[in-house]
Amino acid sequence: MKKTLVLTFALITACASPGIVRTGVIDSPYIAEASGLAPSALRDDRLWLINDGDSPPVIHAIATDGSPGGSIRLRNASNVDWEAIASFRLDGSAWLLVADTGDNNAVREFGTIYVVEEPALADNEETAAEPAWTISFRWPGGPRDCEAVAVDAASEKILLLSKRTVPAELYELPLRPSANDGVVTATRLGDARALPQPTARDLERAVPERNWHWQPTAMDISADGHAAVILTYRAVYYFERTESEPWTTALQRVRAVSPLDGIREAESVALARDGKSVFVTVESPQPPLYRIALHP
Repeated sequence: MKKTLVLTFALITACASPGIVRTGVIDSPYIAEASGLAPSALRDDRLWLINDGDSPPVIHAIATDGSPGGSIRLRNASNVDWEAIASFRLDGSAWLLVADTGDNNAVREFGTIYVVEEPALADNEETAAEPAWTISFRWPGGPRDCEAVAVDAASEKILLLSKRTVPAELYELPLRPSANDGVVTATRLGDARALPQPTARDLERAVPERNWHWQPTAMDISADGHAAVILTYRAVYYFERTESEPWTTALQRVRAVSPLDGIREAESVALARDGKSVFVTVESPQPPLYRIALHP
């Protein structure tokens, strides 16, 4: 989400919480508005990062201390409003999914998903790649703004959580639609009512106070498909599910909450490979990178 307000992150005291560690700063001139974060499926010390809309169609690699680690330029792709990136394994390979699903004004007729194989980049290596497949989709009932997207590889589903509806709405797309499907229509699964909902005062004062604390800005699903996290502007919410349970049921039970304790404009989350913490960053030039304990 675009912002005109400049925030001085050096003054943030979020790390006063023992559960929050500032691991570094994403000190790259190419990162202007970090809008999505995902763990590498190939390296424990690597994360993947994307810029918000109107930036080049490039996926950036960073180390877990924020230092630059290389990049992938997507051919035959455009960044209208990239808002999420996810990583997953499928058919023995590692993949990255980029979601061009931002729509602040709810005017876009279609959203776009790009899937590319994750390369085994050397540190600071730059490469280019063609998406292995691209999904064009529409929302049932009209456009939605969406910044929270995750992949359940076992069921070959993409989960999408709307941002501006109250409550947030959960949708799914097939991870590998048929080439003959054309533009796919997302399926609405239900509401995310387990997340804290805004009060009437929250809604009335949101614009003048610039506070939309209830809105989901990112989501991730663990590699084994048994856990998920949803990031809002206020906290990280942790969920677990049984093997046969649908996400619509599992996401009604919050198992743990990790407050952001003053971190402002948090828009990206990635489950760490240990499953006990998440990485979070914010939309700003040279953004800080945090590791936050989940305490499940």
